[in-house]
Amino acid sequence: MSLTPSSTADEIVAHLRSLGSEDNLAGMARFGIVTDTAIGLSNVELHKITRLVKTDHRRAHELWQSGMREARILAAFTADPKALTLDEARRWADDCNSWEVVDTVADLFVTARFERDLIPEFAADEREFVRRIAFAMIATAAVHLKKEPDSALIAWLPLIERHAGDERNFVKKAVNWALRQTGKRNASCHGPALALAERLAESTNRAARWTGKDAVRELTSEKVRVRLGLTEG
Repeated sequence: MSLTPSSTADEIVAHLRSLGSEDNLAGMARFGIVTDTAIGLSNVELHKITRLVKTDHRRAHELWQSGMREARILAAFTADPKALTLDEARRWADDCNSWEVVDTVADLFVTARFERDLIPEFAADEREFVRRIAFAMIATAAVHLKKEPDSALIAWLPLIERHAGDERNFVKKAVNWALRQTGKRNASCHGPALALAERLAESTNRAARWTGKDAVRELTSEKVRVRLGLTEG
Protein backbone atom coordinates (compact mmCIF):
# COMPACT_ATOMS: atom_id res chain seq x y z
CA MET A 1 0.00 0.00 0.00
CA SER A 2 1.32 3.40 -0.98
CA LEU A 3 0.56 6.09 1.57
CA THR A 4 -0.19 9.70 0.59
CA PRO A 5 -1.49 12.83 2.35
CA SER A 6 -5.01 11.73 1.40
CA SER A 7 -4.70 8.30 3.04
CA THR A 8 -7.40 7.61 5.62
CA ALA A 9 -6.78 6.57 9.19
CA ASP A 10 -8.00 3.04 8.40
CA GLU A 11 -5.60 2.79 5.46
CA ILE A 12 -2.71 3.98 7.59
CA VAL A 13 -3.54 1.54 10.39
CA ALA A 14 -3.72 -1.30 7.86
CA HIS A 15 -0.33 -0.26 6.50
CA LEU A 16 1.13 -0.17 9.99
CA ARG A 17 -0.15 -3.67 10.71
CA SER A 18 1.46 -4.94 7.51
CA LEU A 19 4.85 -3.77 8.79
CA GLY A 20 4.57 -5.22 12.30
CA SER A 21 7.54 -7.06 13.82
CA GLU A 22 7.30 -9.55 16.68
CA ASP A 23 11.07 -9.38 17.13
CA ASN A 24 10.93 -5.64 17.71
CA LEU A 25 8.19 -6.06 20.32
CA ALA A 26 10.51 -8.04 22.56
CA GLY A 27 13.13 -5.30 22.35
CA MET A 28 10.57 -2.61 23.15
CA ALA A 29 9.43 -4.46 26.26
CA ARG A 30 13.00 -4.46 27.57
CA PHE A 31 12.91 -0.64 27.49
CA GLY A 32 9.71 -0.46 29.48
CA ILE A 33 7.53 0.29 26.46
CA VAL A 34 3.97 -0.97 26.85
CA THR A 35 3.48 -3.46 24.02
CA ASP A 36 -0.11 -4.59 24.64
CA THR A 37 -1.33 -2.56 21.66
CA ALA A 38 2.01 -2.33 19.80
CA ILE A 39 2.98 -3.96 16.53
CA GLY A 40 6.72 -3.32 16.73
CA LEU A 41 7.55 -0.32 14.54
CA SER A 42 10.38 2.03 15.50
CA ASN A 43 10.00 5.80 15.66
CA VAL A 44 12.38 6.04 12.71
CA GLU A 45 9.85 4.10 10.62
CA LEU A 46 7.00 6.21 11.97
CA HIS A 47 8.82 9.41 11.01
CA LYS A 48 9.15 8.05 7.47
CA ILE A 49 5.41 7.46 7.36
CA THR A 50 4.80 10.95 8.76
CA ARG A 51 6.65 12.44 5.80
CA LEU A 52 4.36 10.52 3.45
CA VAL A 53 1.01 11.28 5.03
CA LYS A 54 1.70 14.85 6.26
CA THR A 55 -0.37 16.78 8.81
CA ASP A 56 -4.09 16.12 9.10
CA HIS A 57 -5.63 17.07 12.44
CA ARG A 58 -8.95 15.27 12.08
CA ARG A 59 -7.23 12.10 10.88
CA ALA A 60 -4.79 12.35 13.80
CA HIS A 61 -7.73 12.05 16.19
CA GLU A 62 -8.95 8.99 14.33
CA LEU A 63 -5.50 7.44 14.55
CA TRP A 64 -5.42 8.15 18.28
CA GLN A 65 -8.82 6.53 18.78
CA SER A 66 -7.52 3.30 17.26
CA GLY A 67 -5.64 2.67 20.50
CA MET A 68 -2.65 1.20 18.66
CA ARG A 69 0.70 2.30 20.07
CA GLU A 70 2.16 3.16 16.66
CA ALA A 71 -1.02 4.90 15.49
CA ARG A 72 -1.04 7.08 18.60
CA ILE A 73 2.56 8.13 18.11
CA LEU A 74 1.79 8.85 14.47
CA ALA A 75 -1.25 10.86 15.63
CA ALA A 76 1.04 13.07 17.71
CA PHE A 77 3.44 13.43 14.78
CA THR A 78 0.68 14.42 12.33
CA ALA A 79 -1.67 16.49 14.50
CA ASP A 80 -1.74 20.22 13.81
CA PRO A 81 -0.49 22.04 16.92
CA LYS A 82 -2.25 25.20 15.74
CA ALA A 83 -5.57 23.35 15.64
CA LEU A 84 -5.13 21.38 18.85
CA THR A 85 -7.30 22.52 21.76
CA LEU A 86 -6.61 22.24 25.47
CA ASP A 87 -9.53 19.86 25.89
CA GLU A 88 -8.18 17.63 23.14
CA ALA A 89 -4.79 17.62 24.82
CA ARG A 90 -6.38 16.67 28.13
CA ARG A 91 -8.30 13.80 26.53
CA TRP A 92 -5.11 12.45 24.98
CA ALA A 93 -3.33 12.77 28.32
CA ASP A 94 -6.11 10.73 29.94
CA ASP A 95 -5.34 7.86 27.54
CA CYS A 96 -1.55 7.79 28.00
CA ASN A 97 -0.24 4.56 29.50
CA SER A 98 3.35 4.43 28.24
CA TRP A 99 6.32 6.73 28.79
CA GLU A 100 7.21 7.00 25.11
CA VAL A 101 3.68 8.03 24.11
CA VAL A 102 3.79 10.56 26.95
CA ASP A 103 7.06 12.03 25.71
CA THR A 104 5.73 12.24 22.16
CA VAL A 105 2.55 14.08 23.09
CA ALA A 106 4.53 16.35 25.43
CA ASP A 107 6.44 17.60 22.41
CA LEU A 108 3.15 18.30 20.60
CA PHE A 109 1.69 20.12 23.61
CA VAL A 110 4.76 22.36 23.90
CA THR A 111 4.65 23.12 20.17
CA ALA A 112 0.99 24.08 20.69
CA ARG A 113 2.24 26.40 23.48
CA PHE A 114 0.10 24.83 26.18
CA GLU A 115 2.92 24.66 28.71
CA ARG A 116 1.64 27.46 30.96
CA ASP A 117 -1.77 25.78 31.28
CA LEU A 118 -0.88 22.12 31.30
CA ILE A 119 2.40 21.84 33.21
CA PRO A 120 0.95 22.92 36.60
CA GLU A 121 -2.31 21.08 35.93
CA PHE A 122 -0.65 17.81 34.97
CA ALA A 123 1.96 18.03 37.74
CA ALA A 124 -0.86 18.23 40.26
CA ASP A 125 -2.51 15.13 38.79
CA GLU A 126 -1.78 11.98 40.82
CA ARG A 127 -1.78 9.67 37.79
CA GLU A 128 1.77 8.57 37.00
CA PHE A 129 1.75 9.12 33.26
CA VAL A 130 -0.19 12.39 33.39
CA ARG A 131 2.28 13.78 35.90
CA ARG A 132 5.12 12.59 33.70
CA ILE A 133 3.73 14.69 30.84
CA ALA A 134 4.23 17.84 32.93
CA PHE A 135 7.93 17.22 33.42
CA ALA A 136 8.45 15.92 29.90
CA MET A 137 6.99 19.25 28.76
CA ILE A 138 9.47 21.18 30.91
CA ALA A 139 12.35 19.17 29.45
CA THR A 140 11.05 19.72 25.92
CA ALA A 141 10.47 23.43 26.49
CA ALA A 142 14.00 23.87 27.81
CA VAL A 143 15.39 22.48 24.56
CA HIS A 144 12.97 23.71 21.90
CA LEU A 145 11.56 27.03 23.10
CA LYS A 146 14.74 28.90 22.30
CA LYS A 147 13.05 32.32 22.21
CA GLU A 148 11.35 31.85 25.56
CA PRO A 149 12.90 33.98 28.33
CA ASP A 150 15.19 31.99 30.61
CA SER A 151 13.13 33.24 33.53
CA ALA A 152 10.17 31.23 32.24
CA LEU A 153 12.19 28.00 32.44
CA ILE A 154 13.75 28.85 35.79
CA ALA A 155 10.24 29.48 37.11
CA TRP A 156 9.51 25.74 36.81
CA LEU A 157 12.32 24.78 39.22
CA PRO A 158 10.11 25.02 42.34
CA LEU A 159 7.67 22.60 40.69
CA ILE A 160 10.55 20.23 39.98
CA GLU A 161 11.60 20.48 43.62
CA ARG A 162 8.04 19.91 44.85
CA HIS A 163 7.68 16.64 42.97
CA ALA A 164 11.25 15.35 43.20
CA GLY A 165 10.15 13.05 46.01
CA ASP A 166 7.74 11.11 43.77
CA GLU A 167 9.34 7.66 43.76
CA ARG A 168 7.36 6.26 40.85
CA ASN A 169 9.85 5.35 38.16
CA PHE A 170 8.36 7.20 35.21
CA VAL A 171 7.76 10.37 37.20
CA LYS A 172 11.17 10.29 38.87
CA LYS A 173 12.97 9.96 35.55
CA ALA A 174 10.96 12.79 33.98
CA VAL A 175 11.63 15.11 36.94
CA ASN A 176 15.33 14.34 36.57
CA TRP A 177 15.15 14.93 32.82
CA ALA A 178 13.42 18.28 33.32
CA LEU A 179 16.06 19.42 35.81
CA ARG A 180 19.00 18.36 33.62
CA GLN A 181 17.60 19.91 30.44
CA THR A 182 16.89 23.17 32.23
CA GLY A 183 20.44 23.27 33.55
CA LYS A 184 21.91 22.51 30.14
CA ARG A 185 19.85 25.17 28.34
CA ASN A 186 22.47 27.90 28.81
CA ALA A 187 24.74 29.50 31.40
CA SER A 188 21.90 31.57 32.86
CA CYS A 189 19.78 28.50 33.61
CA HIS A 190 22.74 26.38 34.70
CA GLY A 191 23.36 28.06 38.04
CA PRO A 192 19.81 27.89 39.44
CA ALA A 193 19.35 24.31 38.18
CA LEU A 194 22.65 23.17 39.66
CA ALA A 195 21.80 24.82 42.98
CA LEU A 196 18.54 22.86 43.09
CA ALA A 197 20.33 19.65 42.07
CA GLU A 198 22.83 20.09 44.90
CA ARG A 199 20.01 20.69 47.37
CA LEU A 200 18.16 17.59 46.22
CA ALA A 201 21.35 15.52 46.40
CA GLU A 202 21.32 16.08 50.17
CA SER A 203 17.66 15.09 50.55
CA THR A 204 16.56 12.32 52.89
CA ASN A 205 14.07 11.22 50.22
CA ARG A 206 15.53 8.50 48.05
CA ALA A 207 13.96 9.68 44.76
CA ALA A 208 14.91 13.31 45.32
CA ARG A 209 18.44 12.33 46.31
CA TRP A 210 18.86 10.20 43.16
CA THR A 211 17.54 13.01 40.96
CA GLY A 212 19.85 15.53 42.57
CA LYS A 213 22.99 13.41 42.42
CA ASP A 214 22.40 12.38 38.83
CA ALA A 215 21.74 15.99 37.76
CA VAL A 216 24.81 17.27 39.63
CA ARG A 217 26.94 14.68 37.88
CA GLU A 218 25.81 15.83 34.44
CA LEU A 219 25.64 19.56 35.10
CA THR A 220 29.16 19.64 36.54
CA SER A 221 30.62 17.47 33.79
CA GLU A 222 33.41 18.97 31.71
CA LYS A 223 31.39 18.42 28.54
CA VAL A 224 28.45 20.50 29.76
CA ARG A 225 30.58 23.21 31.33
CA VAL A 226 32.62 23.66 28.16
CA ARG A 227 29.50 23.80 25.97
CA LEU A 228 27.99 26.49 28.18
CA GLY A 229 31.21 28.48 28.33
CA LEU A 230 31.65 27.92 32.06
CA THR A 231 35.22 26.66 31.82
CA GLU A 232 38.14 26.63 29.45
CA GLY A 233 37.78 24.15 26.58
